[in-house]
Amino acid sequence: MLSAFTARPIIELRQNDKSKIETILAYGDRVLVGLNTGSLKIYRLNELPQPSKAPISNGTASPPSSDPPSLKPSSASKPTELLREVEKFSTRAIEQLAIIKEANTLVSLSNYHVSLHDLQTYELIETIPRTKNATCFAVTSNIVKDVATGIPEIISRLAVAVKRRLLLWSWHESEFHDEVTEIVLPESIRTLTWANATKVVCGMNAGYVLVDVTTSETHDIVGLGAAATGSQGSRFGATSMGYMGLGGYMPRPLATRLAEGRMLLAKDINSLFIDADGNPIEKRQVPWQSAPENIGYSYPYILALQSPTKGTLEVRNPDTLSLLQTIELPGAAQMYFPPPTVSLAHAGKGFHISSDRAVWKMEATDYDTQVHELVEKANYDEAISVLGMLEDALLKDKSGTMREAKMLKAEVLFKKRKFSESLALFNEDEVHAPPRRVLRLYPRVIAGDLSAEPTREETSEEDEDQEEEEKTNGEKTSKTDTGADIVASPSKPGAFAKYWMGHRKADSDAASITSSRRGGTDNEDAASVKAKTKKKKKGTDEDAPLEGKDLIKAVRELNGYLAGTRTRLQRWIDPATGKLKPQKPPSGADASLSLDDNVDALLTHPHSESDEQLEQELKDTFTLVDTALFRGLMFVTPTLAGSLFRIPNFCDPSVVNEHLLKHNRYNELVDFFYGKKLHREALTLLRKFGDADPEGESATLDLNGHTDTEVAIPEQLRGPQRTVGYLQSLPPEMIDIILEFADWVLRRDPNQGMEIFLADSVNAETLPRERVIKYLGDIDVNLEIRYLQHIIMELEDGTPDFHNRLVELLVQSLKGGERDEGWNERLESLVAFLRGSQQYSLSRALSIVPRDDPAFYEARAIVFSNMGSHKQALEIYVFNMQDYAKAEEYCNRIHALPTSRRESFATPTAADEEDHDPDSKPSIYHMLLSLYLTPPAPNKPNLGPALSLLSRHGSRLPAESTLSLIPDDLPVAELESYFRGRIRAANSVVSESRIVEGLRKTQLVNTQALLLLGDGIPGGQCGRNRRVVVAEERVCGVCHKRLGNSVVAVLPDNSVVHYGCLGRQGRSASGSRKSERIAGSWGRQG
Repeated sequence: MLSAFTARPIIELRQNDKSKIETILAYGDRVLVGLNTGSLKIYRLNELPQPSKAPISNGTASPPSSDPPSLKPSSASKPTELLREVEKFSTRAIEQLAIIKEANTLVSLSNYHVSLHDLQTYELIETIPRTKNATCFAVTSNIVKDVATGIPEIISRLAVAVKRRLLLWSWHESEFHDEVTEIVLPESIRTLTWANATKVVCGMNAGYVLVDVTTSETHDIVGLGAAATGSQGSRFGATSMGYMGLGGYMPRPLATRLAEGRMLLAKDINSLFIDADGNPIEKRQVPWQSAPENIGYSYPYILALQSPTKGTLEVRNPDTLSLLQTIELPGAAQMYFPPPTVSLAHAGKGFHISSDRAVWKMEATDYDTQVHELVEKANYDEAISVLGMLEDALLKDKSGTMREAKMLKAEVLFKKRKFSESLALFNEDEVHAPPRRVLRLYPRVIAGDLSAEPTREETSEEDEDQEEEEKTNGEKTSKTDTGADIVASPSKPGAFAKYWMGHRKADSDAASITSSRRGGTDNEDAASVKAKTKKKKKGTDEDAPLEGKDLIKAVRELNGYLAGTRTRLQRWIDPATGKLKPQKPPSGADASLSLDDNVDALLTHPHSESDEQLEQELKDTFTLVDTALFRGLMFVTPTLAGSLFRIPNFCDPSVVNEHLLKHNRYNELVDFFYGKKLHREALTLLRKFGDADPEGESATLDLNGHTDTEVAIPEQLRGPQRTVGYLQSLPPEMIDIILEFADWVLRRDPNQGMEIFLADSVNAETLPRERVIKYLGDIDVNLEIRYLQHIIMELEDGTPDFHNRLVELLVQSLKGGERDEGWNERLESLVAFLRGSQQYSLSRALSIVPRDDPAFYEARAIVFSNMGSHKQALEIYVFNMQDYAKAEEYCNRIHALPTSRRESFATPTAADEEDHDPDSKPSIYHMLLSLYLTPPAPNKPNLGPALSLLSRHGSRLPAESTLSLIPDDLPVAELESYFRGRIRAANSVVSESRIVEGLRKTQLVNTQALLLLGDGIPGGQCGRNRRVVVAEERVCGVCHKRLGNSVVAVLPDNSVVHYGCLGRQGRSASGSRKSERIAGSWGRQG
């Protein structure tokens, strides 16, 4: 299944050599071999060219022959070269070897003692006496910061197991410390494994204990539930009754250090994962079929060596615990791994395996090759798991390979009808599968031409070919070769079977979509997915076309994926304009992904370099996504399709038009046309429905190329209301279309149609008004008048042409109209407009307003008033209309105008300008009085209105000219009210002057009292008795120099300045009066 490692034999003992290999040690290019005779052989590893790959069959490397061929005599072809043999290295078998590189020391276990040797000469330095009866030891070297100084240093530790005692020595840098730490455990120690720089795992018959060498604290490692062989909460690996009657055999407790601070413990077939503190991790046991003889870890795999009688090495995935490779190594007894002290976890990926007679170097296959092999064999779960464990630097394109593996896995999930899991995987942030690839999985009703579903013709041809092949093969296709089924790996992603067999329960974490394993002696780990040697019959689940409930479920999941893809596309292209958005460089967590990687994830092929081509490619992809999303919504939930059209989209108009008309979704079709700016098509459709018979529920229309089609009219599309709303939403640039399709609305319902132009919206207010006025005038003058009144009165348009046009239209409509209540309202509107507007042409208005029609008298009077001809206006009110109240009201209105406007109307003479007597200044009331008392012929004087005017406004008239107008024969008694008003006005002036005089006297007295006595407020004005202190540090408030002995001046606010600065301008705020602020000349105003 996988070729993760390749076994290369590097050392073999000669046939006449009766000794056996007990232990090995490899460092650099040296390989030390300890023999049972006590001799030590030192080999040098030669650099050999990469051998051709060993033939692999279902993940099993072809084993080296039981009788390894003798190496060639040429030293150049030898993998190793014997440099030296130390025959008397020990008196007995060498059981274990290790090095402390920083101290240049070789550590050995022989004759139940731990000895130290020189690493260069291999001479004995010391046999540690306290290690008598030692059974095993473990060495570790780590960089540790000194607690006191904070300086990092290399500390090496040696842990030795002597029965129940754990002895610890240490080297600081290269200096050996004689101090020994002794920790006593409850049982004899059988194995030692360093968990980290300060903690060591001790394996005993009664279980495992984690010892902290710095504090001498022990922690029992407890299993989880069924993982503990004893009762709940007992120590993992404790002795159970299962081994009674086996001659006292006790399985050896094994342990190995994994990545990320985790460890794996194994005893018999039971296993447990723990963290660096000895706490168990929630993970299922490794499914070993037989107890491993030794376990280890070579990045990133777990290794298990079976007993020498089997001679097999199992390679497992630590994440899924799946068996990936089995390598046959006859007689293999132990493994040696480099010490876990390197800076990178993957630096020591090579390891060695030894038997009694030979040593193999296990070389790791290139990681890219391993992943490619897993993907090719459709083991996508395993490939994804391995990719997740490997570091980015070890692969050429980790993210790309991971993305491709997940997409392949998602495709297999889809074929197995697991649509939710498949589409969720396609839509992951790390995947972002191209839409084209996802849509190929769907039938043509959803994906259109992108679908990989064969047409009916292709399907019939395939069925015929399959029938012919079945007839030709006959009985051969019905037979299956059991052996071939076990060995062969499936070539198609669809092949999969149960992960485990027998009594074990499959684990979802370890279950691969298409896992296949080699056959062998193990029933569970070797259980392989049998390759399908015959073609699937028609009608199987994976080959059957998507339809029915499966298709509905798949489309629902597709809609979610397309919505996510649409959101990602909007980061690059604006759907409203179709233009690329300016991109900002990513920051934070997204900094590792370049902009090119992000956009390439959305496209099937790498994007083009030019922005124009990239923009077009993104548009095509967006069109594909939106069109497929529309098809999906119409297939599953047609009522939600309209929501897509209310936002900018790239749906294919032909597809949308066909589907919506087919399903009678006319309302959504209008929304779509609006979003695509196909306004003419939308308005044409609205006119067909809106202009139909309002009483009927159906209409005969020409739709979708079919003539005389009987269709039901939707409730929302009946009448002109929808067309009005549509036209109101169009911008002013579409004025041609607005005017074209507003015609039928205005003719059918003018009030609703005018809402197109009178609506309180930006579009309606910015329409070209000249065109609208001309357009409405051609339809109906009343509509034109209504629009002109709207833009002048409400929008305050001051264009003179519009004002003149409105006056002309109002006068024309009044001349020829029937005089009813509506006519009177229009006349009032004309009068109000003439009075309020100042933009129309007065001469033109005067020429078109009828002269002899009494209804237009007031209109002519207003025009004369605006022209400044107040006498003519008053003559109309007095003589033509004989409405004295309106005449007086007119005078009041003119008198209330500002002086400048009133004078412009009065046009005073030169004599009036020289006379400064206010009584001699002409007044509008004087003009009205003269018309009352001295009217032009043939009118007669009118004393009643004149006396009424004098009684109310006599004080506003010049006395001399007023009295000259009064007839001599008028009794004085009639003028009583006039004289009383004049006298009261004169008295009020005198009284006002007296009051002002008294107030000013009071102000003077208050000011004098303030000057003499002060205001009585602490810190305020002190009057003449005030004092100021001129200290040595006090400065002038103007020049900011010290006052010293200079002549000074004290201001009313008690501020002190130089006498010379008293009259200077620009004094600062400290030297200015509170009630008066004097600024510099540049700051003055007026």
